[in-house]
Amino acid sequence: MKRIILAVFLAIVSFAQLSAQNTRALYNNYKHKIAVFAPLFLDSAYDGTSYKHGKNFPKYIIPGLEFYEGVQLALDSLAEEGVPLEVFIYDTRSASKSFSQQLQNLPDVEMIIGSVGATEVKPLADLAARRKIPFISATFPNDAGVTNNPYLVVLNSTLPTHVNAIYKHLQQNFRLGHLVYFKKKSSQDDWLKNLFTETAGSATGLPLKIKFVDVDAGFAPEAILSHLDTSKTNIVIAGSMDESFNRQLAITLAPYAKNYPTRLIGLPIWDGYRDLNKPEYSDLEIIYGAPLYNPRTDTLSVKITSHYRENFYSRPSDMVFWGYGATWKFAKLLLEYGNDIGSNLAVNRFNLFTELDIQPVINKQTNTLDYFENKKVYFITKVNGVIKNVR
Repeated sequence: MKRIILAVFLAIVSFAQLSAQNTRALYNNYKHKIAVFAPLFLDSAYDGTSYKHGKNFPKYIIPGLEFYEGVQLALDSLAEEGVPLEVFIYDTRSASKSFSQQLQNLPDVEMIIGSVGATEVKPLADLAARRKIPFISATFPNDAGVTNNPYLVVLNSTLPTHVNAIYKHLQQNFRLGHLVYFKKKSSQDDWLKNLFTETAGSATGLPLKIKFVDVDAGFAPEAILSHLDTSKTNIVIAGSMDESFNRQLAITLAPYAKNYPTRLIGLPIWDGYRDLNKPEYSDLEIIYGAPLYNPRTDTLSVKITSHYRENFYSRPSDMVFWGYGATWKFAKLLLEYGNDIGSNLAVNRFNLFTELDIQPVINKQTNTLDYFENKKVYFITKVNGVIKNVR
């Protein structure tokens, strides 16, 4: 597996080191220019002649590489259609050129697509606003404090969006259940609870009756079970971003799921808990929100999966589909709308793999547009680690 990923890495090195002139040669009659930013770690892992990590492959490198692979696959498909593009690839973890230097030397592109973190989102968004070009933040689920910027598009839905979606989901499906919100005693969980109660205060429809419970780290089962009801379906909301707390909550509830009928509602981080199919979680129904749901049964997904299996002996992660989908959709919009793309960022076309619902985020204090965000949230139900339902 590591050997296969290394082959992907070396292929990326080869492409990323192409000059702009050579890049143009890949796409005849180029017109539109796009910059792509991702954490590739090229300099820290490759010295120009050999790979530095021997037989090992650091896990932290993989997400950026897979995002880039999705971007490249989309560019290949667009090139086959004759879409005229000039693409500039930037490694946000480059050791030879700092991120600020990359921004200073960024050519006259018409769009930026990035798989970037907290420290890069705002500088890229600010640059996009100055140049009046879109910045598509494809994977980071946070606005990084950006306001008053109609050129930023956040594709990976933020926590406020997820909390709002959870509240509506509870209203629509579990209003008559026994609702209990568990959180640990921490400032982060206090912030999350405040976000939830603010959402409840502004929501339309009948308000929910929810019991809020603080528990200490390392809590005993009785600290949870004493708040459940044996005569009703218990809707337990895991109001925490702490993985240890969430796992402890799930492992506490699971053995009692038959005596205390329970559905456990979690935030999008639950999608990363890959061991929910273990026997100790049996019979516990777990529901969590996710901004991306791709059953991978459509023709293109099958083709990409086959490509990975045949060339890399592995399965593509969601990062591959994020990279492909973002590049395809917004390159197509750029081709269609050109300089007017800024007025058409929310156009509901060219979606691949998953439905997107890009909407303006309005600042409640100023009543102005802060940015655009994908408001689509899927609710995935798992029992014994197997997807039972998707809403």
